Amino acid sequence: MSTSDRGDTPKKSLADSQTAAARRGPGGPGRFMGGQGAEKSLDFKNSAKRLIGMLRPERPLLLGVLTLGVLSIGLAVTGPRVLGNATDLIFAGVVGRQTPAGMDKAQVLEGLRQTDRGGVADLLGAVDFVPGQGMDFGAIGTVLFWALLLYVGSAVFGILQGRLAATAINRAVYRLREDVEAKLSRLPLSYFDKQPRGEVLSRVTNDIDNIGQSMQQTMGQVVNSLLTIVGVLAMMFWISPLLALIALISVPVSVVVATKVGKRAQPQFIAQWKTTGTLNAHIEEMYTGHALVKVFGRQQEAAETFRQENEALFASSFKAQFISGIIQPAMMLIGNLNYVLVAVVGGLRVASGALSIGDVQAFIQYSRQFSQPLTQVASMANLVQSGVASAERVFELLDAPEQSAEPLAPERPEVLRGLVSFDGVSFRYDPEKPLIDDLSLKVEPGHTVAIVGPTGAGKTTLVNLLMRFYETTGGRITLDGVDIAAMSREELRAGIGMVLQDTWLFGGTIADNIAYGAEGASRKAVVEAAKAAHVDRFVRTLPDGYDTVIDDEGAGVSAGEKQLITIARAFLAQPSILVLDEATSSVDTRTEVLIQRAMARLRTGRTSFVIAHRLSTIRDADVILVMEDGSIVEQGSHDELIAAKGAYARLYAAQFSQAVAEID
Repeated sequence: MSTSDRGDTPKKSLADSQTAAARRGPGGPGRFMGGQGAEKSLDFKNSAKRLIGMLRPERPLLLGVLTLGVLSIGLAVTGPRVLGNATDLIFAGVVGRQTPAGMDKAQVLEGLRQTDRGGVADLLGAVDFVPGQGMDFGAIGTVLFWALLLYVGSAVFGILQGRLAATAINRAVYRLREDVEAKLSRLPLSYFDKQPRGEVLSRVTNDIDNIGQSMQQTMGQVVNSLLTIVGVLAMMFWISPLLALIALISVPVSVVVATKVGKRAQPQFIAQWKTTGTLNAHIEEMYTGHALVKVFGRQQEAAETFRQENEALFASSFKAQFISGIIQPAMMLIGNLNYVLVAVVGGLRVASGALSIGDVQAFIQYSRQFSQPLTQVASMANLVQSGVASAERVFELLDAPEQSAEPLAPERPEVLRGLVSFDGVSFRYDPEKPLIDDLSLKVEPGHTVAIVGPTGAGKTTLVNLLMRFYETTGGRITLDGVDIAAMSREELRAGIGMVLQDTWLFGGTIADNIAYGAEGASRKAVVEAAKAAHVDRFVRTLPDGYDTVIDDEGAGVSAGEKQLITIARAFLAQPSILVLDEATSSVDTRTEVLIQRAMARLRTGRTSFVIAHRLSTIRDADVILVMEDGSIVEQGSHDELIAAKGAYARLYAAQFSQAVAEID
């Protein structure tokens, strides 16, 4: 591409930003991703708060999730207590069957103490048995039935809770995707100049998907775990405050372990998703520019860059998962130690008659239930950290500086005639390096202005300022007397048609691609535009004609044919102002002649800006501007500039006389 340096880029709007990959080249992120910001540490607390804040509109659903969680967990934690009663009934039946009938419980216990079996008497003191009476299967069956109802009810409420949680989370992620999509449309073109396309795509796809999955897997479970801890703890204190206090010993230990390990894992999750974006950018560039990679023999270099990025992703992912994975076995160890301690102390309490066997059984179950949610919450640390790391990358995109806001009361010309004026316009990409300085120009309606000059002179930048892809840093541009900064961008661009050197097609039929120039265009209008741009002649040779499907790379049609399709799109739009940026660079000489004739018809009555390097294509322009270093050094008709024997004459001679020495 002859206009690919800093002075003439970027060429296109967001829709055409795929050429950014070509400008960076096929060498991969290791060489071409200098525009990417430096990696920064994860602001876990604020990012997590902001992520949770995304669920604020779903408060009614979240209240339902919490209510159903309370009901589900409440029934679940009641189950062990009810089963403990069943155990007591069974044990009472066994004891009653082995004691003589006709005596009461007090007499049996007194008899045991008189025979030096006081320990057994203490044990049976907490058992509600009737001497000589076996198990009451009716009562046991009733208790088990209620236990079954409790667990079934808990499961039903849990399923409903999961459904509500999934609805709330997916709605939040849906809104996040909408926010990102809207943000992309508000970002200035300079943002995409500095960001590899694969990196942006990774944030929009991989990171948002990871946020959704992380929230889906953690939110409901965290709520249930916290409710379980509260409910189980209440039941444990009800049964035995002493055993409950012993069980609580594991809480601070668990918190310390989870915090220490979690802090070590956080930086690795940041690196994991950062490297994922880098790798995606490299793969996207290699796929888009695979022909160039092969032509210049860079397959080995591309493969080596991929290997390095893949190894970096492997290393960060492994460290993140391994370090965070330590939490669960550590928590299980703490839980098992706590379980043993509770079992020993509980056994002693049963032996002393302070607790029944059913109570201890229930308490041991509660001990397991108490340690399990602690382990679950700790083991979810990797998911939470991964989700928050992705969230920060998405929030970084959402917080990126936007293009200037649209005016509250946008102005518009009464009649769009195409009178364009540049009044003392200045612009610079880098604040320290001026590109265009105090440029003034007036283009009359219906005139064709050709802009020529060496690469980097600022030709494409000039039309980018007219399109408000970039904002001027000084002066103003007016359209029919109205400052374009006072117009809405949509209104301004609706009257301007662009045909660029780098074609852009989307996946769809040829007819759809042409119809993209005018919303609701009929098939007849599409065909007429195609005939005017000489598209019809080759479309007729295709098996499916205008319904031939092409992909976003334009597979199935040549580079020149792709260019013709984009020109037909401009014909269909019928704009008041036409911008042609090397629009015939990809067509053969014969087709170029036909396109020039078609362009002459298209330019009739329209203000046209033509950027060209082949000077033969702009000889009939009303005014030719010669730009050097962001300034207009010459202007006039072709004959006038040739006669002046200045910069234009040297460029013309360089092309047609092969006077290479005069290029400088």
